Amino acid sequence: MSDTTAGATAALDLRILAGNPDAEEVAAVTAVVSAVLEELAENNERSIVRHPDAWQRSQRSLRGAVHAGPGAWRGFSA
Repeated sequence: MSDTTAGATAALDLRILAGNPDAEEVAAVTAVVSAVLEELAENNERSIVRHPDAWQRSQRSLRGAVHAGPGAWRGFSA
């Protein structure tokens, strides 16, 4: 486990509301719930894709300076 997931696992607060589970059953439930939460967190991190917003999409890229001369752009002639 990484440092962030270890901290999240330590903060996991499970409450058994019914039944009388022994320590082994509680440990098994804790392991399963922790693994599921870690997997969901990893999937969320992967699914966040940053798309350019409308302002960024509307911007045209700048072109370089146009220089006249031999072998370069000279303009239109009719």
